[in-house]
Amino acid sequence: QVQLQESGPGLVKPSQTLSLTCTVSGDSITTNYYYWSWIRQPPGKGLEWIGYIRYSGSAYYSPPLKSRTSISRDTSKNQFTLQLSSVTPEDTAVYYCARDRAGWGTYEYDYWGQGTQVTVSS
Repeated sequence: QVQLQESGPGLVKPSQTLSLTCTVSGDSITTNYYYWSWIRQPPGKGLEWIGYIRYSGSAYYSPPLKSRTSISRDTSKNQFTLQLSSVTPEDTAVYYCARDRAGWGTYEYDYWGQGTQVTVSS
């Protein structure tokens, strides 16, 4: 029923801003009480939570990435967007959007996008 789809450029230059959009179908991103999340997986490493935007519109970010991260939404399009600034090659990863049922640190993702590869390179 619920589907999420990531979209955006697959190649970003160092020092630029990574921007990805997640389009949601089958559910409204304003529905109580869900947390619309971004997660990434660098090559050879585990999943890393980036942040989420709540059903209410407020956003929360992983402390190591907080200074570079912005998550926003467009309710008219049922989309939410990740912006990660000042990227380096260490930001190369597969980026996922997902729906979190909890929002208090247990990471209860019930729906995921397919993921999109983003490479940071000149």
